[in-house]
Amino acid sequence: MIVTEIKKIGRGDRYSLYLNGSYVCALEAETLAKRKLKTGDELSGEELEQLRLESGDLASFDRALTYLEKGMKTEKGIRDYLLSKGYLEESVDNAVEKLKEYGYINDEAYAESYIKTYSSSKGAKRIKYDLISKGVDKNLIDEKLDQLLLEEDELETCEKICKKYLKGKVFDQKTKQKLFAHLTGKGFGVDIILKVTRQIDLEMEDESRD
Repeated sequence: MIVTEIKKIGRGDRYSLYLNGSYVCALEAETLAKRKLKTGDELSGEELEQLRLESGDLASFDRALTYLEKGMKTEKGIRDYLLSKGYLEESVDNAVEKLKEYGYINDEAYAESYIKTYSSSKGAKRIKYDLISKGVDKNLIDEKLDQLLLEEDELETCEKICKKYLKGKVFDQKTKQKLFAHLTGKGFGVDIILKVTRQIDLEMEDESRD
């Protein structure tokens, strides 16, 4: 196969490759420069596939870096994003490994950051569910929750959410049921919810006596 044209795509760093007069694929400028590819060169099928893979590695890595500028991501989050953009699975694998090697992806650091950020608004169960859905290992999540989320902190958060929910409401049986569902949805365990609601009950009883 003979390279008959190499045409720049828009204002970016990608080029359309034409072989024997027909469009074949898009390649990154860095790939073309590295291989010193030019019109008139001959390519075998194996060489073409190697060019595609190398270009895909570069493109997927650069796309991942741009995506990471918006905030930390898990390995699964990056992988799913790149695959959704149409990159070859092998290129995605290579990009992910490179990102991990450079420290751009670190699920442990992500889990720690997520727990610290959301422990003031969510219970441990909800945090764990969220992290699992993002691809973080369950054992790692449990380890980090044990380290970073103490029961007294979760009780305090649950109580804060309770009082905010109850503001302006009568604390009757119907409200208690709705509150229980609200707190369960926030990811608090039954034991935490019962401790907090019982305490609120006691506080209200004391207030009524006064």
